[in-house]
Amino acid sequence: MANAATANNEVLGHPKGLFYLFFAELWERFSFYGMRALLTLYLINELFADLAEGKEFAYGIYAAYGSLVYFTPAIGGMIADRLIGHKNSIMLGGILMTLGHFTMAFEDKTIFFLSLGLLIIGNGFFKPNISTMVGGLYKQEDPKRDGGFTIFYMGINIGAFIAPLICGWLGAEYGWHYGFGAAGIGMLAGVLVFWNGRKNNIYGEQGEQPEEFKEKKFFGLLNIKHIVYVLALLSAPLFAFLVKQNSFIVFPESPLESGLMTFLLFSLLIVVVLFLIYTCVNSDKVTRERLIVVTILTFFITIFWSFFEQAGSSLTVFAQDHVNLIGLNAAQTNSINPGYIMIFAIPFSMMWVWLDKKRLNPNTPMKFALGIAQLGLGFLIFALSSNYMDSNGMVAMIFLMLGYLFITTGELFLSPVGLSKVTELSPAKLVAFMMGVWFLSSAFAHHISGIISKLTISGASYGDSDNAVADNWLTIAAKSIVGTPATDASEGAAALFNYTTVFAQIAIISFIFAAIAVILSPVIKKMMHGIK
Repeated sequence: MANAATANNEVLGHPKGLFYLFFAELWERFSFYGMRALLTLYLINELFADLAEGKEFAYGIYAAYGSLVYFTPAIGGMIADRLIGHKNSIMLGGILMTLGHFTMAFEDKTIFFLSLGLLIIGNGFFKPNISTMVGGLYKQEDPKRDGGFTIFYMGINIGAFIAPLICGWLGAEYGWHYGFGAAGIGMLAGVLVFWNGRKNNIYGEQGEQPEEFKEKKFFGLLNIKHIVYVLALLSAPLFAFLVKQNSFIVFPESPLESGLMTFLLFSLLIVVVLFLIYTCVNSDKVTRERLIVVTILTFFITIFWSFFEQAGSSLTVFAQDHVNLIGLNAAQTNSINPGYIMIFAIPFSMMWVWLDKKRLNPNTPMKFALGIAQLGLGFLIFALSSNYMDSNGMVAMIFLMLGYLFITTGELFLSPVGLSKVTELSPAKLVAFMMGVWFLSSAFAHHISGIISKLTISGASYGDSDNAVADNWLTIAAKSIVGTPATDASEGAAALFNYTTVFAQIAIISFIFAAIAVILSPVIKKMMHGIK
C-alpha cells in the first residue's frame, strides 16, 4: 500500500518523499564516490609509495573495503526490519559515515583504517534502508515504480559525478586529506536532508521502529535501538582490522586455506543461503519462486559489478598511466560514468514508461541480458585501444569515454530496475533483508574485482613474470583482440597490453553471461508471477 502521507502529495507525478530521499542519497553518494575516487590513487602514490608491491596492496585494500561496505547491508537490513526500523538505521548509518569521512582528514595511518571501519558499518545501516523506503512510497505493480527508482538512481549519480571533480581537485591541489574532508561535508548534508524530511513527516509511518520494541527496556534502562547504536560504534575497529589484514590466510596448510575476506564472505553466504532455503520452504509457491528470482537476479548483478568495479581500481590507474587525459586528472575520471547517467537517467525512465504503453517493454531478465552485453561492449572498446597506442603505451581519451558510455547504458538497463524488482518481488517483512542480500552481491563483486585488477599489474598477462597467466581459450581469444606487443616494445606499451588483455577477457565473459540470461529469460519471467 502506498504511504498514506505521500499518496496525495506528489511532485512531478511522484511522491514528495522520493525527492527528500533523492537528495539524502545524492549527498551520501557524494561522500562515497569522492572518497572512492581518491582511495586507490592515495594508497598507491602516498601510503604505499615506497613499496614495490604498492599496487597489489592498494588493490587488496580497495577490494576489501568495497566488499565490506556491501557486506554490512545484509546485517543492517535485518536489524532494521526486526529491531530498530529503517528511519533510525538511516540516521545511525549517516552519522557513523560522517564521522568516518571527517576522521579520514587526519594524516595518520591508524586513524585512516579506523575511518574505513566507520564508513563500512555506517553504510551497512544506511544503504539498504533508504532504498527500501523508496520502494515503500509506491503501490506494488505501480507503473511509476521503475521510473521512481530511476530518478532516485539519478540522484545517486549526481552526487557521484560532482564528488570526484571536487574531491579529486582538492586532493591534487591541496592534499589528499582535504579531498577526504570534503566528502565528510557531503555526508553531513545527506544526514540533515533526511532528518528534515523525517521531522516534517514526509515519509509517513513507514520505516518506524517495530511496535514491540518501541517501549521495551533492556536492563531497565536502554531501548534496543540504543544498544544497537553502541555496538555499531564499537564494531568499527573490527572492520578496520579486516580491511588492513585482508590478505591474512585463514587455516594455513589445510584444505580450508583461504584469504580472510574469502573466508568471511563465504561464511556469510552460507548463512544467507540457509536462511533463504528455510524461508522458501515455509512460504507459498508464489513467494518462494519470486525469492528464487531475486536470487538469480542477484547472481547476474554480481557478475556485472565484478567487472564494473574496475572503475574504482584498475580503470582509474589505467587512466593515470595509459590515457592522454584532457581536462580531467585520473581521480576525476570517476565522474565520467555518473555524468553519463545524469544525461540518460530521465530519458531511460521515460523510455520504460513509453515502451510499457506500447507493450514493448522488455521483461526484467531481458533487461539484465542487454545490460551485461553493453558492459561487455564497453570493455571491448577499452581492449581495442591497444591497437591505437603510441610508442609509450598511451591511448586517446576517446576510448575511455566510449567505453564508459556503454558501461553506463548497461548499468541503466539493470541496476535501477533490479533495485525496483527486489522491493517488488520480496514479501513485506523481508524487503530490507533482501535489499541487503542484493547489496551483498556487490561485496562479492568487489572481492572478485580485486582479484581481476591484480591481473592488470605489469607481468600478470604478458612477460616472464611468475604471475603470468597461462594461455587457455580465454587468454588466446583475448590476445587475438588486443594483439601481442613487439619484442622491443617499451615498458609502457607492455604494461598497456596487460590491461587490455584483461579487459578483453572481461568482454568475452560478459557476452557469455548475457547469452545465458537470454536463455533463462522465459523461465524467470514465469516465476515472477505477473511482475514484469
